[in-house]
Parts: sequence; structure tokens; C-alpha cells
Amino acid sequence: MDHNLKVLAERLLHTGFNELEEREKRILKRVARRVAVSQDVNDKFRERLTFAQRMADRVAAFGGSWSFIIIFAVVLGGWIVLNTVGLARRDIIDPYPFIFLNLILSMIAAIQAPVIMMSQNRQVAKDRLAAANDYEVNLKVELEIMNLHEKIDDIRVRQLEELITRQSESLAELRHLVLRLSPAPDTGI
Repeated sequence: MDHNLKVLAERLLHTGFNELEEREKRILKRVARRVAVSQDVNDKFRERLTFAQRMADRVAAFGGSWSFIIIFAVVLGGWIVLNTVGLARRDIIDPYPFIFLNLILSMIAAIQAPVIMMSQNRQVAKDRLAAANDYEVNLKVELEIMNLHEKIDDIRVRQLEELITRQSESLAELRHLVLRLSPAPDTGI
């Protein structure tokens, strides 16, 4: 294992590298190599979806849209109007109270509900993946900020040491000038 990783773990996280979780080790390695952590969770998640899962997501997306509601309302209204008008002519498919329509609606609801739940479960899994990615990005950012703070502190310390050294040299020169310019002590002879 790289000595630099051990030093980073102790310096930034105040713990040994071996005590870290795998995810934290992975982030620390990326900090040391200066590699990006963020990733597009949507692309990563989409790559894993099967054809059936993509279809279920499309059905759920359409079933939860205004287009679906408007089309569904028009079809229901049309069904009711056609059967009501047909009732007057005794030429009807589904007489009031529209039992066949209720059967179709129940079947659609029975199929649509599990499809929507499957889609919601995938969305929850996607959200967990996004949260894990957010955690990793935030941890890396924190570590990088800590690292920058240490670098800035080191620069400040060096600047202060340099300033103190210059001031000491200036004071020494001033003392030397004062001693040279001061009159010789009167010996009284």
C-alpha cells in the first residue's frame, strides 16, 4: 500500500488507512491520484436496465402524464356517450351502469399499479445510487478542502518565518548602526 495514502488518512481523517470503510479508501485513493469522483448516475443506472424495466418506466411515465388523463377522459366520455345514445336505439354494447367498462377499468388498474410500483422501486434504487455518489463527492471535496487548508497554513507559516527572519536581520543591522553612530563613551582623561 502506498505510504502517501497512510499519511493522508492520518493527516486528514485522523485515523489509520486500514480502519476506513472501502468507500472511504476508494475516495482517499482518488484524492491522492487527483482523479474525479463524480459520475453521471443516470447513465450508469440506465445501462443496467433490461428491456422490460425500460418499458415499465415508459408505461409509468405515460400513465402519470396529462396526455394519459386527457386521452382516458375522452375515451371514457366517448364510451358513455355511445352507449347512452345506443340505449335509446336499443343498439348498445354496455348498458348502464356500464359493467363492461368497469371490468376494463379494473383490469387496467390491476396491470398499471404493479408496473408503477416497479418503476417507483427502480427510482428508489436510483436515488440511493445518487445519494451514494453525492456522499463520495462531498467526502472528496471535504478532503480536498482540508488539504488546501493545510497547504495555506504551511505557506503562512513559511511567510511568517521569513518575515521574522527579515525583522531579526533588520534589528541586528539597526543595533549595529546605533552602536557605530553612538558617541564613544567619555573616559574623562
